[in-house]
Amino acid sequence: MAFSEKTLNVKTIFEGKIINVHVDGVELSDGKKSFREVVEHSGGVCVAPLTDDDELLMVRQFRYPFYRELLEVPAGKLEKGEDPLAAGIRELEEECGVVADKIVSLGEIYPTVAYCSEIIYMFAAKGLNKTHQHLDEGEFLGIEKIKFNEALAMVMDGKIRDAKTVTAILKIARLKQDGVL
Repeated sequence: MAFSEKTLNVKTIFEGKIINVHVDGVELSDGKKSFREVVEHSGGVCVAPLTDDDELLMVRQFRYPFYRELLEVPAGKLEKGEDPLAAGIRELEEECGVVADKIVSLGEIYPTVAYCSEIIYMFAAKGLNKTHQHLDEGEFLGIEKIKFNEALAMVMDGKIRDAKTVTAILKIARLKQDGVL
């Protein structure tokens, strides 16, 4: 049996710089009516840069919704219509001040499927070459080098909680195990 929902109406609640919010009237698979609250987001990209010494370059930054600093792989928002790979290359240089000889796709994730349209495209980067960091205005972050196995242990211990970072590290661990990375 295939499941679907038919959109009956859309009521815009908020239009912002990063997100839009709307409430949609829907008809469910059984014909009953309900509503869906939706956060529209243009998507994002993350890049897990691995050094020749098997270290992961990570960024530590304050994340306002959680009122704390989080340790993450470099990431950023996609501009409308922007190619995810190009955005990943841009974010890697902006946040870490490096470019990579090799970038491998780790696929994409839907981090919050119940109410948000965001898709995050994930990459791993190798063969890092130093350039210079150039953060966006109002962006503050510190770069940390963490041995990959230590970062993996931090994921498993719950010390790294950011969804894109957790997923990227676990995928890289599997690719390393399989000899792909």
